[in-house]
Amino acid sequence: MPTTGLRTLPWKTANVKDTSNMDLLRIVTAGSVDDGKSTLIGRLLLDSKALDDDVLSAVRDASRRYQSDSINLALVTDGLRAEREQGITIDVAYRYFSTSVRKFILADTPGHVGYTRNMVTGASNAEVALIMVDARNGMVEQSRRHSVIASLLGIDHIVVCINKMDLVGHDQQVYETIKTKFTALMTRLGVTNVVYIPTSALNGDNVVEPSSNMPWFTGDPLLNHLEQVPARVGLDALPLRFPVQHVIRPLRVGYYDYRGYAGSIASGVLNKGDRVRILPSGHETVVTTIETPRGSVEQASAPDAVTICLADDFDITRGEMICSLDESPQTSKTVGAIVCWMDEQRAMHQGEVYRIKQTTRSTKALVNGIEARFNITSLKGEPEPKSLQLNEIGRVSLEVSAPLVFDDYATNRITGSFILINEATNATVAAGMIGRPRFPFSLNSG
Repeated sequence: MPTTGLRTLPWKTANVKDTSNMDLLRIVTAGSVDDGKSTLIGRLLLDSKALDDDVLSAVRDASRRYQSDSINLALVTDGLRAEREQGITIDVAYRYFSTSVRKFILADTPGHVGYTRNMVTGASNAEVALIMVDARNGMVEQSRRHSVIASLLGIDHIVVCINKMDLVGHDQQVYETIKTKFTALMTRLGVTNVVYIPTSALNGDNVVEPSSNMPWFTGDPLLNHLEQVPARVGLDALPLRFPVQHVIRPLRVGYYDYRGYAGSIASGVLNKGDRVRILPSGHETVVTTIETPRGSVEQASAPDAVTICLADDFDITRGEMICSLDESPQTSKTVGAIVCWMDEQRAMHQGEVYRIKQTTRSTKALVNGIEARFNITSLKGEPEPKSLQLNEIGRVSLEVSAPLVFDDYATNRITGSFILINEATNATVAAGMIGRPRFPFSLNSG
């Protein structure tokens, strides 16, 4: 079985001296096989001068080995030998780069239907979904599937690149026909921030520079648009959520009474002197110190890693949540969630028990019921299916042995997400989002 791991390529800044004050935009690319995702990323990086000389030289050498007279831009992201031999992208490739305007993280996900789970993984933190469409084929099952998943994951901005326009004679009518079909789908999904760009990744049309071959298109090239996409509200603007990862008790001379709570702030801002609530116990107390690797501070914010001390000595353990008083999360031993099933060996069935990992909480979870399986093609929910198979997405009800402290995924991606683990194999079998999708699947009993 080919690898499904992650790989990264180094940061590159295109004539940028200092990126420390720039905001970061996370992008996921998706589409069907051979729509040109990897080539588009390669073109974007090449034309924006975001490729290091050694990377560019390696790609040129690889292109010659694969008997290509010109540089094969897909090899910028298709770096694994197995992928090159098969001519497909099968894992999630991350590429980091910067322009003079902002920093970017690009996640290139597989196009094959058998790797839907990889697309879910790559899109989980994205703010923009870049959906590739082959102009010759128009909307196909995978472009529809990836559009639905992007909406399901709450991605606010979608860019539909109608690629390979050079192979249809740069015909505006082809572009308009595909745009009309996608617009109908996006309207049904409730997605309003959609931009359509006709491109030729191979030739560079409308990727970094405007295309002279398509004067009828008056919008921005892809890179210009990505530089202008509004950044998502930062984690520090959300209510305070601090999952306790580790309780520090040195128990040595001078520290017998020390009790610190270490972890990363999931969201919000934490100030020395803040009155906070500990969940699920409900105890209230005051933050007395905030310690970082740089020393003690008066304030910290997401995603800082800190150790805090509290005014009261409560029995707090790993997995508990320190929160703001005025906007507390939910606490429950039962949750409804959307899950993408990832296990290749067996399906999910009602009555099975897994280990759920949500923030720093890890406990047992019973599948109380599988309420619906989502048909990506019809946008209908099939009620009460017997199972969820590999790459299928459905709504389930879970009962956990210890209370979870959470927000709806639509409100807070960090506290609203989880994974399910098979305790026998220690394999991750599902990724989940607490709450309901932002668009309704109608139930179809037929």
